[in-house]
Amino acid sequence: MSADIYSFKTRTLDGKELDFSQFEGKLLLIVNTASQCGFTSQYAGLERLYRDYREKGLVVVGFPCNQFGAQEPGDASQIGAFCQQNYGVSFPMSEKVEVNGAGAHPLFAYLTKTLPGFLGTQAIKWNFTKFLINQEGMPVRRFGSTDKPETIEKVIKSLLG
Repeated sequence: MSADIYSFKTRTLDGKELDFSQFEGKLLLIVNTASQCGFTSQYAGLERLYRDYREKGLVVVGFPCNQFGAQEPGDASQIGAFCQQNYGVSFPMSEKVEVNGAGAHPLFAYLTKTLPGFLGTQAIKWNFTKFLINQEGMPVRRFGSTDKPETIEKVIKSLLG
């Protein structure tokens, strides 16, 4: 298993390679997302964080996932259209992935092992779990679904200096 966030790759919703090496020196907020979840409105806050802090070095990356209540049933074009039309999402969006279990994307296997959740659980409990990676590529904080983007802004600001 890789110990370097910059060695991971995924594909975007439009099928292009997204190589995490391009994010060296950036603060990363990685989020598993879903279009039909009670937390879906967090897209608005995530987009605001991205727009407000991207010039200072923040990158938000969304990873649609259908593992929680089948709340992301759409294909890539449906997910992309939903995010754009409803929330104006401009941050990078991965293709749909699994975040738990044997089929978990390697990035999430790494993140959940490096930053276990409540009581040491590695599994992600629900959509909109967030992982904050510092500018040196080290995972530093894990936030649950109920942690709204607005409430983690102060942590982001402190890490951006």
